[in-house]
Amino acid sequence: MKNILYRTAALAACLALCLSLLAGCAGTSGSASDTVSDDAQRFTAYYFDVFDTMTQVIAYCDSQAEFDQQMEALHNDLVTYHQLYDIYNDYEGINNIKTINDNAGIAPVKVDQKIIDMLDLALEMYDVTDGKLNVAMGSVLAIWHDHREAAEADPSDDDNTLPTQEELEAAAQHCDINNVIIDHEAGTVYLADPDMRLDVGSVGKGYAVEQVCQAAQARGLVSASVSVGGNLRSIGTKPQGQPWASGVVSPWSDSLMYDDSSTLLDVVQTNNMALVTSGDYQRYYTVDGVRYHHIIDPDTLWPADYFSSVTILCPDSGKADCLSTGLFCMPLEQGMDLIESLDGVEALWCTKDGQIYKSSGFAQYEQQTE
Repeated sequence: MKNILYRTAALAACLALCLSLLAGCAGTSGSASDTVSDDAQRFTAYYFDVFDTMTQVIAYCDSQAEFDQQMEALHNDLVTYHQLYDIYNDYEGINNIKTINDNAGIAPVKVDQKIIDMLDLALEMYDVTDGKLNVAMGSVLAIWHDHREAAEADPSDDDNTLPTQEELEAAAQHCDINNVIIDHEAGTVYLADPDMRLDVGSVGKGYAVEQVCQAAQARGLVSASVSVGGNLRSIGTKPQGQPWASGVVSPWSDSLMYDDSSTLLDVVQTNNMALVTSGDYQRYYTVDGVRYHHIIDPDTLWPADYFSSVTILCPDSGKADCLSTGLFCMPLEQGMDLIESLDGVEALWCTKDGQIYKSSGFAQYEQQTE
């Protein structure tokens, strides 16, 4: 029996509730204070209209009015990044990633600096991950996306299909990162291969979360945790200097609802840190009982088969997003060597046979239990 389960949004909602074992904005916008007052109040906001997932923000502020003002600005920022990084939809007056793709092989596209900065990070992380993080793989990812979408459209259909190796290899001929031409002076992006397509799903959300949080801090938000589909980024501490705590969810749980501590593999403290996980349980469909998830190995052109999940902990959400995908597509030893070579970055790997591995410095962030 072939079936489909596409549960990103539902899972993200559960992850946000579970991963935010959090409970923290003090000072008005533009305040010189960089610490939260001990009597600040806890507020929570939810949004469902960005990056096709649920956003949860927990913050400590001195008043409801202050919280509302901060959340309006933060949400507007998220909407902006969502529209700019969208590969499927057009928006009036906006040149986004879809616009770049539509003009592949035709002409350079003048874009917002937010796109260029994100792509600069993606190109940098392509080198860091030895090509395992490749935003130029859109032609290959589109094939998998279409098969997954077809399966999702009719869950009762017994004819879910897989791509052929031939069509994947044909699409892979149009994934050369060197054909992504960025003209920083002109502010343009050009895809030199007319059949190339960008897909920034492995970096866009994480980069957006990082930039949104930095902008919120500049506006005076000093105590918050932002979760966009489980992509977590903390700001400052909670009142009285208490750390934010974030959970690493088990990728082996069969439950859709992560509602008790038994599904948590670990809890870490993430003050001014990002915690990002890539896993095979987030977006997938099944054929003949075999799960085919959405993280595609650039070498095989098929779903990466090394791990059930990889979690990255570091100060930059964009970098963490890139690394979680890159490490998911490389053997453990290679990933370990990479993480140990990077300053301020730690990782946790969950293998397909139920083993857990951690980088050498991961333990320093783990929540201490009495």
